[in-house]
Amino acid sequence: MIGTIVNTCTILIGSLVGSLLKKGIKDKYKDALFLAMGLAATGLGMNSVVHNMPNSKYPVLFIVSLALGSLIGTILDLDGKFHRLVDKFSSKGKLAQGLSTGILLFCIGTLSILGPINAALYQNYTFLLTNATLDLVTSCVLASAYGVGMCICAGVLFCWQGLIYVLATILGNFMSQALMCEISIVGGFLILCSGLSILEIKDIKTMNLLPCLLVPIVFFIILAL
Repeated sequence: MIGTIVNTCTILIGSLVGSLLKKGIKDKYKDALFLAMGLAATGLGMNSVVHNMPNSKYPVLFIVSLALGSLIGTILDLDGKFHRLVDKFSSKGKLAQGLSTGILLFCIGTLSILGPINAALYQNYTFLLTNATLDLVTSCVLASAYGVGMCICAGVLFCWQGLIYVLATILGNFMSQALMCEISIVGGFLILCSGLSILEIKDIKTMNLLPCLLVPIVFFIILAL
């Protein structure tokens, strides 16, 4: 868990530094930061999809995952519940958007998923430490745009990577490269959707898409039976 702890700390540090920088940033520069984060999220999402899709053994699975997962998320109204929860603790309307973007960027990337698995199975922390460096910069930029509330992402990341670490330790070979590939493809689409939402190209309720990530896992569980 050393790598996860380091990754969590870098997000906390980056968020605190970014929130301090925010106080001296004019609105036009904040708009520029929003644009930058939107473009970055869009690019990262596209890269994850393009990089992993050629390695997919089940090329239709991501379509089923997006369709079924988004339907479940919409029925449960995850995005609405998430925004209402955030609004209770913050008067700044854009924090919910920032948190949903941050959670996706920090948690759904390939490094953030494969890192805990490599740490659990091979005691290799390279992915996690690389991810921590990237997250330090990303969290700083996000917090400069959305505020100190972005620190919440650190707790979410710790729980997320901790869960993957424990599952990898218990399940071992089930956490295969094939499963990680499918999750990375679906996750790439989710990050892409977040970028499009920030850029105001399309108002996508990103949190409603989170159940999409569970569909590949259920599919592989069924295959293993």
